[in-house]
Amino acid sequence: MSSRSDRRRGVRLGIMLAAASLPVAGFGIVVAARRAGRPRPVLRVCADPNNLPFSNARGEGFENRIAELVARDLGADLRYTWWAQRRGFVRNTLGAGTCDLLVGAPARFERVLATSPYYRSTYVFVTRKDRGLDVRSLDDPALLRLRIGVQMIGNDYANAPPAHALARRGIVENVVGYTVYGDYTQPDPPARIVKAVERGEIDVAIVWGPLAGYFARRSPVPLVLSAVSPSLDPPALPFTFDIAMGVRRGDIALRERIDGVIARRRRDIDAILSAYDVPRLDAGGQG
Repeated sequence: MSSRSDRRRGVRLGIMLAAASLPVAGFGIVVAARRAGRPRPVLRVCADPNNLPFSNARGEGFENRIAELVARDLGADLRYTWWAQRRGFVRNTLGAGTCDLLVGAPARFERVLATSPYYRSTYVFVTRKDRGLDVRSLDDPALLRLRIGVQMIGNDYANAPPAHALARRGIVENVVGYTVYGDYTQPDPPARIVKAVERGEIDVAIVWGPLAGYFARRSPVPLVLSAVSPSLDPPALPFTFDIAMGVRRGDIALRERIDGVIARRRRDIDAILSAYDVPRLDAGGQG
């Protein structure tokens, strides 16, 4: 259905939407100004105003809290550029020079200069505890008969890693797509797929871990999360990803400063991720 290149592109889109980067004056110049006795530096962060658990305009997401931590460590004031995380997000924020830092980006996302990763997560199966389904593998025969929810980018499932894996197994007719964009007039639009499991509209969902963990813990109906297996679906479709922060390509000075914060404040970052129930496969994680 899609080439390997299409799948890789879709995987990246499912977590961070692609765009261009442009060289503009950023945080490093502002730091130099402070040393000359001018006002405090400003850390300009690109973020979505309606995308929990990652970020929102009220500062309630874990990426908001991490941005605050980074700014404090650097002795900078925090300023946001808000933009819906849809197609063109990076182009209209980091690429346009209106901000300098993305708090969440795949470590191999080629359109930014990535820092060292600060967590590793995975897609998970989400089911109701009272159903006792215990789905743990993409090869579970139960998936042939269950109603399965998947996250999608377009209107044909072409960019969703779970949909590719299911289609390769001939599982198509019982799959329901839930756009990662959602209805932006409603709060937390990507959460709809988890709520569909909660309400019994679908039997199981395959969801990016941080989104699933946050909303599952807050569900009035007990939900069960299980990491998707295999974590790398042959020949080359990954379900686990290292997540880093991203700056403009070429802004090596800022990346080095952020890497320093990640190293110094590792325990604080881990504590934030734990508070938001982010499933993690790294050394500090819960997976």
